[in-house]
Amino acid sequence: MGRRIHLNTTRMQCIGAYLAEPTEKPRGGIVVIQEIFGVTAHIRKVTDHFAELGYTAIAPAFFDHLETGLELGYDTAGTEEGRKRVAELGLERPLEDVASAAEAIASAGRIGTVGYCWGGTVALLAALRLGLPSVSYYGARNLPFLGETPKAPVMFHFGEKDRSIPADVVEKHRLMLPQMDVFTYPADHAFNRDVGHAYDASSAALALERTMGFFDNYLHA
Repeated sequence: MGRRIHLNTTRMQCIGAYLAEPTEKPRGGIVVIQEIFGVTAHIRKVTDHFAELGYTAIAPAFFDHLETGLELGYDTAGTEEGRKRVAELGLERPLEDVASAAEAIASAGRIGTVGYCWGGTVALLAALRLGLPSVSYYGARNLPFLGETPKAPVMFHFGEKDRSIPADVVEKHRLMLPQMDVFTYPADHAFNRDVGHAYDASSAALALERTMGFFDNYLHA
């Protein structure tokens, strides 16, 4: 369904992005924010699915700042390499790319974001600093930013078996952002990714149902 496009950024560097558009008038636009593995086949599938649900969706390829077309495996080597790459990128540059991606699909209507893993923290920052309604899936780097005043609503999804995000950290989301929805599931980190052992179909389905309710509420006029 989708196609690769070039995306201009605020730093005058063009990066790639994966764009998927609905067959009818869009209900709004969603920026899909990658994990530490790049805009992989899984992220493209997620982007396609949001288009099937009526939203124009775009996944900017942040790693293009470092290496064009980089996609990493979901193994130990890929995880280690991904962590190195996101440490090199930081968070400000991807957040700028999210703003550029949102501008690129502005004709779709109201724009929001959804992010997974590292992208879950970028999604949180999009709500805090860019004013984009956002859904954050298991963002393990969220804690330092919870004291900021949000410019837009954000919804959180966490796995109860996720050792990288202990229960006390999840609870801090509720305490520091009491106006936001925080949901937990009997699942591990990356429970939404239908590649690998962590996938939990029932948790992923319920999280998606809640996510679409969020977007239908805040994006669909």
